[in-house]
Amino acid sequence: CLPYSHGSQGCCSYHRSHLTRHFKEPVMAATSSFTEGASVFGGQPNLLQGLNTVFTTYNPDIVAVHTTCLSETIGDDIPQIVGEARSQGLIPDGKFVIHANTPSYVGSHVIGFSNMCVAMAKYFATAVDTSRRRSTDKTQVNIVPGFVDPSDMRELRRLAESMGLRVSMFPDTAGVMDAPQTGKHVFYPDGGTTVEELKNLGRGVATLGLGWFASREAAVEVENRAHVPRELLDLPIGVAATDRFLEVLRFRGGTITADIERERGQLVDLIVDTQLHFQGKKVAIFGDPDHVLSLTEFCRDLGMIPVHILTGTPGKQFDRRAKEILGTKFEQTNVKRDSDLFLLHQLIKNEPVDLLLGNTYGKYIARAEDIPFVRVGWPILDRAGHSLLPTLGYNGAVRLVSRMLDALLDRRDRDAPDHEFELVL
Repeated sequence: CLPYSHGSQGCCSYHRSHLTRHFKEPVMAATSSFTEGASVFGGQPNLLQGLNTVFTTYNPDIVAVHTTCLSETIGDDIPQIVGEARSQGLIPDGKFVIHANTPSYVGSHVIGFSNMCVAMAKYFATAVDTSRRRSTDKTQVNIVPGFVDPSDMRELRRLAESMGLRVSMFPDTAGVMDAPQTGKHVFYPDGGTTVEELKNLGRGVATLGLGWFASREAAVEVENRAHVPRELLDLPIGVAATDRFLEVLRFRGGTITADIERERGQLVDLIVDTQLHFQGKKVAIFGDPDHVLSLTEFCRDLGMIPVHILTGTPGKQFDRRAKEILGTKFEQTNVKRDSDLFLLHQLIKNEPVDLLLGNTYGKYIARAEDIPFVRVGWPILDRAGHSLLPTLGYNGAVRLVSRMLDALLDRRDRDAPDHEFELVL
């Protein structure tokens, strides 16, 4: 699949550079390269020429067109243009062009991601006759993983497959955005979701949408088109959310193995061993809404006090779910949606915290206010390894607890006077 940005070159360059800096992998994409003429008279000629060039030169199976502010503002009709391209023979037989409307002035990047997931389901998901299913066939579950790293997608697949289930995950960047170094560039790395998998989403017994904001609409689309029931869950960060994820898989035909129980027990043991360092600590959490909500629940379960939780994505569901998680402490917590880091900085100045969780952009607040900072979510532009080490599942939670504990104890060591500088904490 080759992403295609229908707009100016600058939009495509920004997307590619930001994704490349986060994943530390080359991100390929094409663009309609709008100029003043396209801005006035429309981008149809650019898209037609672009599709012809892409299929002729790069030969992808799918071109995924996403719009930009400019093409949305002038009102380009993407389905009509794609239809014209097909009538002119610019799209080879057996190839596909899908599209999603993703202007940056609507919602956030999470909404754009959700819209493209919906497009994948809209163009490919169909009802499938499962009456001829053999008793030896594995039960299939569909998973919309949310806007997470390839390491997280790989972890979700590992958990589900270890329970004896067949997994159809879309999208799936594992094997693409965490490809190994072989000394040879591969334009289309092994990995990802196949066209055949998308066409067979109807074989699933359920579609699990992980994260209300990033995954709900795609799960609903699969249900409407392929008649596969949806299950909407939080991102499985921490004990409780991962328990709910695995319980749904068990209900849908999976078996919780001894290895999974062992992983859970190790996480619980780590939490018990370190809980005294987390109890009563104040935390501020920001980032994508699905991450923020799951992190808030996890911090609550560690005994921490979420003081400020903030996302730049609009949507009243953020407040509703935060209230369910925080319960009676909701009114004492600054819960902000469709907000920015300037506001978060002011909130922290008024009510300081012991720990800050969020993406790389939080480093400026952490430095200004001298707060321990743990990078989690997207984007992480100044560190490496997050594409290989998961945050989701029990194993991901072990890593997260360890990083949070290191940040708190490093600060304790730094500030301790000589007579309190302990070898053992």
